[in-house]
Amino acid sequence: MRLEAITWERLGDLLAERLLDLKPDDGSPWPRIAFDGAPAARPGELAHRVSEALRIRGRSSLVVGAQDFMRPASLRFEYGHEDVDAYYDGWFDTGALWREVFGPLDPGGNGRVLPDLWDPATDRATRSAYVQLPPGGLLLFHGPFLLRHWFPFDLSVHVLLSPGALSRRTPEPEHWTLPAFRRYETEVAPGTVADVLVRADDPRHPAWNG
Repeated sequence: MRLEAITWERLGDLLAERLLDLKPDDGSPWPRIAFDGAPAARPGELAHRVSEALRIRGRSSLVVGAQDFMRPASLRFEYGHEDVDAYYDGWFDTGALWREVFGPLDPGGNGRVLPDLWDPATDRATRSAYVQLPPGGLLLFHGPFLLRHWFPFDLSVHVLLSPGALSRRTPEPEHWTLPAFRRYETEVAPGTVADVLVRADDPRHPAWNG
């Protein structure tokens, strides 16, 4: 694998250019893009950067984060506040994501996507309005562990941190989550299955292969 040094700004532009001609294999009019990575890798920032680059190029997009589809605290913390297996397998409401985000963008869907469902800070429903994504509009979905759920992504970007960088950039109170990311690397190897790999150990100058 050959990695190329790049700036975040240029990376956003290159990804936007690549997405302009992306056509879903299943015939859906809405390309669905994964920005996969640990919270410390900030895949959401890259998704928003690409969204802005697409807007400048005249294309609609909607950024949705997995953290806005967490399950209620009573379910997330059923086995304690620092249960690694629960974090890996049960914190995110994949059923709601299929129903409210990916299902509407299937071929024949109506394009009406719920941008968020649950606020983990208040532990209450967000009650946001649905967003109508026009044909050709892109879903830019970001979060951790995305490549293990069989979501129908048409292109996937994995933002990778080395174990050392992941530990350094993860806040101390969240270090208990690190074994979940080691498990993800072992079981899924996202850096090898993603269409685009971004190595983000240096937050100023990432390297990518796409």
